[in-house]
Amino acid sequence: MSPSIPSQRQLRVGEQARHALAQLLQRGEVRDPAVEGVVVSVTEVRMSPDLRIATAYVSPLGVKDKDAVISALNRNARFIRGRVTPALRQLKYMPEFRFRLDTSYENFDKIDRLLKSPEVARDLGRDEENKK
Repeated sequence: MSPSIPSQRQLRVGEQARHALAQLLQRGEVRDPAVEGVVVSVTEVRMSPDLRIATAYVSPLGVKDKDAVISALNRNARFIRGRVTPALRQLKYMPEFRFRLDTSYENFDKIDRLLKSPEVARDLGRDEENKK
């Protein structure tokens, strides 16, 4: 199996970790000024092949300084690890959590703006004319 393609177990455990993290953040259990009162969307959790590292991609909503929220989550990673342990009790080792900013929404928006730009619309119009 290719190392770049996650196994079914990695995907399943990643989804369980995502769900546990989302519940933890929704309940407001992380007591840090940068995180308190902030809605944090956990978009994906990628597990390492040995399931010892969980990289969580999160998107803080309605906050100007998103990096401060990511830093706060990384500072509290050990606390978070302890709080999600019951949800992942089937694992032999509890994964170490690492938090990264999810930029996929910004990328989607950028691509959407590019596709709607006059230059691309003009080129797409030419392609349609050539097909006829």
